[in-house]
Amino acid sequence: MSRGNTRQRIQDVALELFAERGYEKTSLREIAEQLGVTKAALYYHFKTKEDLLTSLFEDMVLGPADEVIAWAKAHQPSRLETKLEILSRYSACISNATPLVRFMHENQAALRDLAIGEQMKERMFLLLGLIKDENAALTDQVRCSSALFTMHSSLFTLEGTKADPEEKRKAALEVAQELVTAAHHGSGDTPPGRETGSARHE
Repeated sequence: MSRGNTRQRIQDVALELFAERGYEKTSLREIAEQLGVTKAALYYHFKTKEDLLTSLFEDMVLGPADEVIAWAKAHQPSRLETKLEILSRYSACISNATPLVRFMHENQAALRDLAIGEQMKERMFLLLGLIKDENAALTDQVRCSSALFTMHSSLFTLEGTKADPEEKRKAALEVAQELVTAAHHGSGDTPPGRETGSARHE
């Protein structure tokens, strides 16, 4: 491996092993053996297993998510059009990190004890705050949080379907945008199947 692509190769192999065996059961020694390098060569790039996992999150999710958050804050996040664009941009962000998102859901216990887990949680709450209104009804707050969960979970819950990854991404995004649109219009204030007084007389 050339020096230029060694770091990327280490990350790729580590993610494969983390996904296959779990974070706790994967050692740096096993990662080095899979790569065919010495532990010393691995330590040149990453001193600990947590450093390696942190680099994966920073490169594949946190960095891109921060770009989405920065864009949203600069484009009137209270507007529905902006909220839908936030979802679209975040969907593209996590679609490029499908194995890592799957790892995140399957290794939640390990992530709770790591600093990177708290950082990821912080980004999720920032995104949620951007797509939901501050004084939204509880049902609409649930819709917005469900929108983010939908985009995450669909990356691995739809693995058995015949649709290609892009089709699944678009389907999950469509549902997420429908949820946020409903929340933005305050549909949570009206129980399902019931019309408001004004609606009945229109």
